Order: sequence, then structure tokens, then C-alpha cells
Amino acid sequence: MKVIYNDGHVDECPEDEELHVIRHTAAHIMAQAISRLYPDADFGYGPATDNGFYYDVDLGDRKLDDSDLEAIETEMRKIVKENEKITTFCLPRDEAIKLMEDRHEKYKVEHIGDLAEDARITFYQQGDYIDMCVGPHLCYTKGLKAFKVTGQSGAYWKGDKDNKMLTRINGIAFRTKDELEAHMKLLEEAAKRDHRKIGREMDLFMMRDEAPGFPFWLPNGMILKNELIDYWREIHTADGYVEISTPLIMNKQLWKTSGHWDHYKDNMYSTTIDDEEYCIKPMNCPGGVLVYASKPHSYRELPIRAGELGLVHRHELRGALHGLFRVRCFTQDDAHIFMRPDQITDEIMGVVHLIDSVYAKFGFKYHVELSTRPDNSMGSDEDWAAATDGLKAALDKLGMEYAINEGDGAFYGPKIDFHLEDSLGRTWQCGTIQLDFQMPLNFDLTYTDADGSKKRPIMIHRVIYGSIERFIGILIEHYAGKFPTWLAPCQVKVLPVSEKTLDYAKGVTAALKAAGIRATLDERDEKIGYKIREARSIDRVPYMLILGEKESEAGTISVRDRTNETTSRSLDDFIADITEEVSKRTSYIPE
Repeated sequence: MKVIYNDGHVDECPEDEELHVIRHTAAHIMAQAISRLYPDADFGYGPATDNGFYYDVDLGDRKLDDSDLEAIETEMRKIVKENEKITTFCLPRDEAIKLMEDRHEKYKVEHIGDLAEDARITFYQQGDYIDMCVGPHLCYTKGLKAFKVTGQSGAYWKGDKDNKMLTRINGIAFRTKDELEAHMKLLEEAAKRDHRKIGREMDLFMMRDEAPGFPFWLPNGMILKNELIDYWREIHTADGYVEISTPLIMNKQLWKTSGHWDHYKDNMYSTTIDDEEYCIKPMNCPGGVLVYASKPHSYRELPIRAGELGLVHRHELRGALHGLFRVRCFTQDDAHIFMRPDQITDEIMGVVHLIDSVYAKFGFKYHVELSTRPDNSMGSDEDWAAATDGLKAALDKLGMEYAINEGDGAFYGPKIDFHLEDSLGRTWQCGTIQLDFQMPLNFDLTYTDADGSKKRPIMIHRVIYGSIERFIGILIEHYAGKFPTWLAPCQVKVLPVSEKTLDYAKGVTAALKAAGIRATLDERDEKIGYKIREARSIDRVPYMLILGEKESEAGTISVRDRTNETTSRSLDDFIADITEEVSKRTSYIPE
């Protein structure tokens, strides 16, 4: 595939960059289509993304509906058919500003103002449409073969809530129509698995306008959440962790000392207590540091592995909230490990093994990224180099493949991120391991070494679920609500065929509950076919017990599992099998 670079030369595009070029060109073609349909439109940013492309547009007071999006896509197809040649040129700063002013592009003028004085300002043009861009792009509009406008949302200019809300128009583009069709099928399946829809159907959680971004957990959701927490506690106890709990609100000075105030204050909620400013914690680590600092420590005690299931609050823009995936309060399954320098590699390897075992439990594949020092970091070059080398050494010793994600570390240290792949092939960043030399320094943490001298411990921050709320959202979509038996809010649905077998069904339900199995009796006066369909499609239970007169007379049960296989069994054998399945937390690879 040939592309045009911003110096004007045309060359073959590397295969791994083709999608980015296609999608970037699609964004320009969409902007051209919008400018034809809405001549007064003013354009902000229009990048390619990992999943498609978008353009942020100021349309004044105009609100778009589905028919408008269809019209934009139709106009894009006209531009593609016209096969406009795409060219590029470069202008000095003053001329670039004048060009954008003449075209009434106030956001582009502001963008140029944000660039360095000596910035090389390049433009791409197709027909009468001109856009600031670094490229590269396709050489002709006809090169865009497979695309679709998918929706719209709101986006503040430059992501700043104090700026105007623009209309973000989204689209997807691929190399071929077959790739686009496969992606559309994936979107259809994802819509069926939407955790918000399934969460409502299964009575797991709810959201209310009275508390935007703050989930309400319903009884079924609490069962699911508590099962995950019980599992978390069990594996951490076995791995030598202790559990702590730190306050939800602590004074502002703590967050200044930790460095969070300077780097995170716009995302923090605060309040005044006794004329002093306090912050609702956005993360657990400063509280964990105070626990460590509460008494002297010897080198013999290290490592100290302290876990905390801490509720944290972060201010997210209302337009960014999305079910359990983006909320304003969530439970972090944190742990902070305080250790000696000679323990770094072994501790990181231990955390990696623990994370690996958890993800295997749920049938997740994953890939690993090592994120390095960001621009807004704190600490010395030496500490950052030592921390980064420590993470690399552990990954290399484990023989793990990893990609380098330059500049995406935490402000206090580099990190290893785990990106899960779900049953639809989508990726989610969940687990992370962060190595921190800075917070022990800021809080003057020490331990007494073998020679009696005071030494500074090194700190690991790590999560496995990440956010329990978000992890549950991922699990809902990963399993389409058909959870493994140990996680399922209702493990067995007892379905009497008629009123005649209701008493027998009540006895079976009581025996299941007495054995610790989460069983529900459906005693409604409905046809058995209706009950079965609802238990399968709404409740998504692992097992149904269908009890007719034959089962009642023989004292047996008819068990239907998720494969729709039905077997006749004794109740005692079924209880023994399901009890073993739950105790082992047997999982499966979802469809």
C-alpha cells in the first residue's frame, strides 16, 4: 500500500502501520464530508485510534441524530468515489495561522499556538478540504475501501471540562470489507454481552441519576463480588500477605508528601474538617506507607506484603462514565510490598506468578508491557534506572515476552502492565506491578540492616483485579453472564413441572441450601418451557433441576446443564459433584 508522507514523497507503508494510515485518512474524509453538509462546522482534533477514528467538531447548537450520521457516511462514500488526489504541503507558522484564520478554523489556530515556535507545520489536502496533519495518508480517497460511521458522543476541547463540549463523531475503517464485516459481527456480539444490559437482567448492580458514577450493588451482585473477594483473600493468605485497612479520608498534607497532590489533585475529592483540608483517597498507597511507618522494622521482617481492599474515589468527567468500566468509586485490590534491594527480582517474580494464576482461573490470555518514565515524574535518574532495570531483570528471568511502552509509567516509578484478552479478543489493562523508590524517600521509611545501620526499603505497588468493579464488568462480558458455578449468584434453579411436584421441589431446594449451594425455587404458575427459557437466558444458571412426577415418585432429579445435556441422577450425587466443583473453583473457557 503506497502512502504520501508529509515531505511529499510516496512510498510503501509498513504493514503494521497500514491500519493507522487508513483510519487517519478516513478521519479526514469524514471531516470533508461534515464540512460539505455543515459549512459552519469548526474542527478540533481528528486522530486515528486503536479501534477506529473520530473527529471532534463544533456544530454550534446543532444536535445530530442517526439520520445525520447516515448522511455523513453517504457523503464520505461520494468523496471516495470522486477519487480525490491527496497532497501535502508545509507552511511557516505565521502563514499557517493565516490559512486557518481565512478558513475560520479557530480550534486549529489555537492548536498552532500550542506548538513550538520552530514547529514544522504540515497540511494535507484533498479537493477543497485542507487539514493540519503530520500524516502519512493514502494517496487517493478511493484507497479507503471499508469504513462505517458508528456513533457520536461528547468531548471537551482538549479534554478540559472548562472548555466547550464538542461533538465527537466516531467511525471504524479496515483494509477490506471482509475485515469490516467481521468487526461488525464482533460489535453485535459485544452489544449482546454489554455488562450494563446483563447487569440489569441478572439484578447484579444499578446506576442512579442521584449518584452518577457510583454503583449500587444488588444482592446478586454482592454474591459475585464477595466470591471474588473470598478468593482474593484465600490466595493472598497462602502467599504470605497480611491484610490491612486504611482510612477513606486523610489530610491534604499526606497527599502533598506522597506526591499525589501535585500530580493528581484534579481527580481528587476534598472536604474541610476542623478548618483543615482533607482528601477522599483516590488510591490506597499513602495509607499503606503510614502503616509501615508506624513502628521500626528489621531487615529480617522484610519483605512485608500488605494487602488492602480499599474503596477509592476519583473524579471522572460525567461524559466519560460507562457502567462499571468507568466509575467514580471502586474497590482496588491493592497490595504494597516493602523489601530490601536484594529482594526485588524474587518479589516481582512472585507477584507475576500470583497474577498469572488468577488470570488462568478465569481463562484469560494476556500480554505484558513495561512502561517507562513519564514526563511528569518525580525522583532521580539513578533511581528510575535502577527501578526499570529491576523490572526488566524479573521479566527476563521469567522468560516472559514484553513490549516497551515508553513514557507511560506512574509518576513515582516504572511499571509492568498486564493486558487481558477476553473471549471476544478484546484487551483490558487490569493487573499492574509498579516499583517505587520515591514514596519510601518522601516518607523517610527505614529498616535496620544486619550491621545496625538504617536503610531505605523499596516499595512495590500491585493490583490483580485492578478495580473489582471494572473486573466484574469484564467478567460479565467475558462469560456473557454465564459465570462458572463458584461465581454464579444462583447456582441451581429448581423447576417443578406442575403444582403436583411443588412439595417435592421444595424439599430438594431445602437440601441444596442445607449443603451450602445457592439454589432458587421457581414456584410460579408458568409453563415449564417458559421457566427453562428464563433460567437459561435471563438468570443464566449453571444447572436446572427439572422435577416432574417421574422424578418425584423415584426420588431422583433431572439435571440440565449449560450444554443442554439432561441426565437423571440422585440428589446426593449431584450435591457431592457440585460441592466439589465449587470448592475447587472449577472454571471453563467461555464461548
